[in-house]
Amino acid sequence: MHFDEVYLKSAIRAVPDWPEAGVTFRDIAPLFRDPKALHIVVDALCQHYMQADNTHIASLDARGFLIGSILSYKLNLPLILVRKKGKLPWKTLQEEYQLEYGSSTVEVQEDACKEGDRVLIVDDLIATGGSILAASTLLRKLGAEVTGAAAIIDLPDLQGSTRLQEAEIPVHTLIAY
Repeated sequence: MHFDEVYLKSAIRAVPDWPEAGVTFRDIAPLFRDPKALHIVVDALCQHYMQADNTHIASLDARGFLIGSILSYKLNLPLILVRKKGKLPWKTLQEEYQLEYGSSTVEVQEDACKEGDRVLIVDDLIATGGSILAASTLLRKLGAEVTGAAAIIDLPDLQGSTRLQEAEIPVHTLIAY
């Protein structure tokens, strides 16, 4: 394991049995209190996508907003907010998906992107892949091409990255548990 991976893992807290029994939640809040860890994340993702042909960054509510907004700024790309149901004003499209512990619905504003846009989806982690797949469905309905999915954490036992790759969405993550 690379030093940066070890350092990042030390900055992420495992919370057992949250939000329900049997689930180990990977809490990235401590990462944001550690400037070195945040720099490692941002620098690694920016370096990976610096030469990519993306036109937009889409980030998922809520922890994905934290990294997505920084990447949007650093890569000088517009930011698309993919929100939980009922959080966006104006006209929206909605998509329901399954979580590892339930279901949820995400939405995006109808004018968030258009035909020909190339969108990278960013979230804090990939578990089952459901939220990113739902976001990709919404973006594709608006005419955009989904160029990939980026996250800090991959939980490979939950098969999300595999599901995304099967849906022809390239995946890039920094660490796995």
